[in-house]
Amino acid sequence: MTTGYVRNVRRAGATALLVATLAFSAAACGGDDDGGAQGKGASNSAAAPGAEKEKSKSGGAATETSTVLATAKGDGGVELVINSATRDSGGFLTVSGQIKNTGSEDYTTPIQWSGEEEAVASTDRSFAGMTLVDSKAKKRYYVLRDTDNRPLTTSGFDPSIEAGAALTFFAQFPAPDLSTNEVGLQFPGFANTTIAIS
Repeated sequence: MTTGYVRNVRRAGATALLVATLAFSAAACGGDDDGGAQGKGASNSAAAPGAEKEKSKSGGAATETSTVLATAKGDGGVELVINSATRDSGGFLTVSGQIKNTGSEDYTTPIQWSGEEEAVASTDRSFAGMTLVDSKAKKRYYVLRDTDNRPLTTSGFDPSIEAGAALTFFAQFPAPDLSTNEVGLQFPGFANTTIAIS
């Protein structure tokens, strides 16, 4: 991997973070309580009438839950639900979904979710431990980082998920080749699962 390639990936990550921040700011300033922000990676098309939305009790924003690409059971009564995996024209793939606590007690989020890299340890709790695998091309994709080495994913969430609540998340990766239309998703504590790319 060349220095120029790494520089370009970091520059692209910083640009994506800036765009996401501006989009969030614009949505927050809209003043329309009923038009909450859609989960990252959602398409620009309007949601179908009656589409279900769920609000996290752990501080996450409302996200579309009417589409489920995959689910995976985890330890302690939690369930990983993937709602979208969207490729964009900038060469990124954004995965969004929820961690649902279906148990009767609060679930403490494990530190393994943040990954094992020391460089991202200072970013607080995150989903940097999530990876995608393109078995056809024999490639593994890690969550992108910005120029300050912060992962482009949900971070800083509460250390536990209340019983019956859901933590919404997004994670941004380099997009696989256009010929790849599904990838394997790996996340600590959950069974590997296959998701389709839209």
